[in-house]
Amino acid sequence: MTLSVCLIVKDEQKVLKRCLNCVSKFADEIVIVDTGSTDKTVKIAKEFTDKVYFFKWCDDFSAARNYAFDMATCDLLMWLDADDIITEENCVKINELKNSFDGFDMAVLPYAAAFDGEKPTFVYNRERIFKRDKGYRFLGEVHEAVVPCGNIYYSDAVICHKKEKENEPLRNLRILQRKIASGKALDGREKFYYGRELLFNRMYKESIAVLEDFLRGNGWFVNKAEACINLYQAYKALGEDDKAISALLHSLAVCPPNSQVCCMLGEYFFNRGELNFSIYWYEAALKADNGEKSGSFINTDYCAFIPYMQLCVLYDRLGDRKKAYECNLKAGEIKPHNENYLSNVKYFGKLGF
Repeated sequence: MTLSVCLIVKDEQKVLKRCLNCVSKFADEIVIVDTGSTDKTVKIAKEFTDKVYFFKWCDDFSAARNYAFDMATCDLLMWLDADDIITEENCVKINELKNSFDGFDMAVLPYAAAFDGEKPTFVYNRERIFKRDKGYRFLGEVHEAVVPCGNIYYSDAVICHKKEKENEPLRNLRILQRKIASGKALDGREKFYYGRELLFNRMYKESIAVLEDFLRGNGWFVNKAEACINLYQAYKALGEDDKAISALLHSLAVCPPNSQVCCMLGEYFFNRGELNFSIYWYEAALKADNGEKSGSFINTDYCAFIPYMQLCVLYDRLGDRKKAYECNLKAGEIKPHNENYLSNVKYFGKLGF
């Protein structure tokens, strides 16, 4: 099978070569769609491919992505952003996925979007590679996505998103508000992302109204669980703690608690001085199913490092220094250079551990 790698770009001269050096290791065809660059992006693109096209920007990421797919000719289509990086190990995995094709319609790959040094701390699955003859299309003006369907293959080849510049802060908000102003209704997924954009821009009351409306309707359980966390954050920002915890507890009616929700509940009981309840939830965080294959957003710090650090504090306060010491050791296995862990090492050293 042959593979086309498709990118939409604008003013990406700082990162594009870095990305395309990776892509050239496994792509049979590189398709670049420029949406209005004024720097050397197009010149750099032409060093790697003669398939460079131009698309008049219309505040619609799906339209641009779909145009890039339309220009591709290989058996398989893959999308990337210009600030994505793929390690040598993962380039090999993508080559193997292509060369030993086993009949999938869509391949889903992990997307690492935040890091502690080189270690990913925020990972979620994204639909990434598609059979061209299946006619998959992106939907949504912002936070564009392809609806997962067909024969889906889950790969462990990781794509790393290494941003070098910040997006225009109000861009996504502006695009969604323009759609609303034109009289078009937002679907459930768009309401979810609109509520999040309002939250990120500190428009807390507006965010709460949109997210609560989203939760009353139909929607993917992953987005509903995340919306509960976002509501918690918005209510906390307004100082409405009772409503915040109610929003968080509502997530338990949507799906089993993930590690982040467990840690937030652990913090809630810790602040109330109910240490045994707090321990229950931090220990639950260590055992939680975080829905890796469902596409859930996974902040890996909540899966182990934060629970172990907090359990260290809790057991120490309850006088069980041996358990506290053991929890700190577990945290240190994950982040051996963390300042809080190292401070605890000195503390336990003075106690004779």
